[in-house]
Amino acid sequence: MLNIIFYVFIGVVVLQMVYYLGVYGKFAFAKPLSITTKRLPVSVIVCAKNDAENIKQLIPLLAAQNYPDFELVLIDNASSDDTLDIFEEFEKQYPNLVRLVKVENNEAFWGSKKYALTLGIKAARKDYLLFIDAKCMPNSTEWIAHMSSQFTMSKTIVLGYAAYEKKKNSFLNKIIRYDSVLTATQYFAWARAGKPFNGNGRNLAYKKDEFFKVNGYINHIKVHMGEDSLFINEVATNKNTSICYTPESFTYRESRKSFKEWVKEKRKKTFTASFFKSADQLQIKAFYLSQLSFIVLAIVLAALQFNWMFLVPVIIVRYIAGWVTMAQSAARLHEKDAVYWYPVIEIILIFTQLYVNFTNLFSKPTHWK
Repeated sequence: MLNIIFYVFIGVVVLQMVYYLGVYGKFAFAKPLSITTKRLPVSVIVCAKNDAENIKQLIPLLAAQNYPDFELVLIDNASSDDTLDIFEEFEKQYPNLVRLVKVENNEAFWGSKKYALTLGIKAARKDYLLFIDAKCMPNSTEWIAHMSSQFTMSKTIVLGYAAYEKKKNSFLNKIIRYDSVLTATQYFAWARAGKPFNGNGRNLAYKKDEFFKVNGYINHIKVHMGEDSLFINEVATNKNTSICYTPESFTYRESRKSFKEWVKEKRKKTFTASFFKSADQLQIKAFYLSQLSFIVLAIVLAALQFNWMFLVPVIIVRYIAGWVTMAQSAARLHEKDAVYWYPVIEIILIFTQLYVNFTNLFSKPTHWK
């Protein structure tokens, strides 16, 4: 029986190696990205709800972008604070740049971000759309230029990296940023493998035609979240999707301040992923189950005193493959310190995800407000 458990353990490790080296390595060990500046017409979409303090910082940074042809589509999603007033002030300050969309609560789409974004997208006058969250900041004045550089005649979707700001002496911050690196590695790598399945609305671009081809969010309009992930999962293909991972193209937002807030966010992401295509759900679950099985089987084999001369080398090889791959990916995304505690953080993430999966069985996470 002990030998059978070990053989299963070997199979799990092989599956992990396939993920880390065979799939995630397509991004981690990829060549540096080449940038060719284009002059495509771009509408930058900002959807805000009660984000008065954040947009005071964001809009001037967007207005200062070094790009020849863009507009700012500012969407106020029925805010109850000063968001609309501040947007109106920016509209007066940048009359040739800002296009303001005022959204009132609709009984059929009460507080729905998808409804608000749809109105904003319809109001956009440019052919290419670039999305950033109201709580985010672009990493440079070249953000639009770098993200739009990856558009071609066939590549009409560009996936970008949305990071969290670093906090000194915060282990939680390292966990959150490693989780962000892992998520980005997954959707970047699968896109490079020709099977894109996910994206992050805090840094995402696509041609407006892609939105109208599928009637926008209509196929998942009743899911009150996932305006980015579910849309990309539906429309992205190996022919129309590109990625951008230059430092100038990154966006940043403040990190979650507590473990509880972070878990709440993970619950939303996990719930959204339950509406992905079956094949995409399968590959996500297979990776997570292989991670959980690796930890559990390693503990069982060690507890039952399986021959350490066989067990230890397998564990070491697996950790080297995972650590090297994620370290390379983190370096590419300027998150090197996020992987220093890789084995510990990985275990925390595995059991946090187990808690999230269990909790989501009994209650749905709250949607965007």
